[in-house]
Amino acid sequence: MKKRLTAIFVAAAVIVAIVVVRRNDAVYQHDSGFIFGTSYNVTYECHENLKAEIERLLAGVDASLSPFNDTSVITHVNRNEAVALDRYFVEVFTLASTVYDDTDGAFDITVAPLVNAWGFGFKSGKHPDSNTVDSIMQFVGFDKVGIADGKVEKKDPRIMLDCSAIAKGYGVDVVAEYLKSKGIGNFMVEIGGEVVTAGKNPKGAPWRIGVSKPDDDSLNVNKELQGILSLTDKAMATSGNYRNFYYRDGKKYAHTIDPKNGYPIQHSLLSATVLTDRCAKADAYATAFMVMGLEKAKTLLQRRPDLMAYLIYSDDNGQMKVWYSPSLKANVELQ
Repeated sequence: MKKRLTAIFVAAAVIVAIVVVRRNDAVYQHDSGFIFGTSYNVTYECHENLKAEIERLLAGVDASLSPFNDTSVITHVNRNEAVALDRYFVEVFTLASTVYDDTDGAFDITVAPLVNAWGFGFKSGKHPDSNTVDSIMQFVGFDKVGIADGKVEKKDPRIMLDCSAIAKGYGVDVVAEYLKSKGIGNFMVEIGGEVVTAGKNPKGAPWRIGVSKPDDDSLNVNKELQGILSLTDKAMATSGNYRNFYYRDGKKYAHTIDPKNGYPIQHSLLSATVLTDRCAKADAYATAFMVMGLEKAKTLLQRRPDLMAYLIYSDDNGQMKVWYSPSLKANVELQ
């Protein structure tokens, strides 16, 4: 009996040793570069380096959704030129429509002309007048555009689509799906702060992702963190960190334009981080929350258990505060 127990313990020890060795021998690749006007970082457990294919996929997303790419699908659409809509464009357009409806128009990929008009005004101190806003509003509104018979149909040819508030997240999803298709279970994909994590990091622990503190450092050079989230098998996106802020009566506000009326919204929400199953969805809802504000965002979260959020806002005394979904409590490390 002793010999049998000894053999069992030895076998168990060998199995544990093998598991430890395999963990120690795990090979993680790290690829980085630039896409969509920002940086990307991909870390994944694999004996083969996949950077060439990752960059090919990202180039495909850029060729579909980048308004700065002169030959992209979205550029042809904005010019009212005939173009075949690819899978990337249709999937993003469809998701954008869903989030537009779910947020009562707070997320709208036709809003760029308004953002540009007010953005220049904030910088120069000369805001657009009501006539200018009314003129732009004639060709703003996602309800004025749709897809039929494989092409985009617009109620006004001046309508311009800008997917910058969802394309980075979608690019993250495309890379994440590719890694999964290769049987890779441990990875982190990040593009410009939008992230998808799966499995464990190289230390065998959940991935730790920082949430930047909203400040006047528009380029995020200081990289000061408000908090850290410990995540696995989640997508995360943040809106608000890289926007300009202004002060009124000692309080800080973000420059956020309401797509429904064309004017800036004054509320206390400074940064919205959303976590869910897809990064494109997280990206879109984070942008919507910046339009909706703290209380409306919390109300939406109550009816959407598939979404979690980490929201940074300014309280009545101008102090920066944090609210996050109760289901995130175990994942949050406050700074």
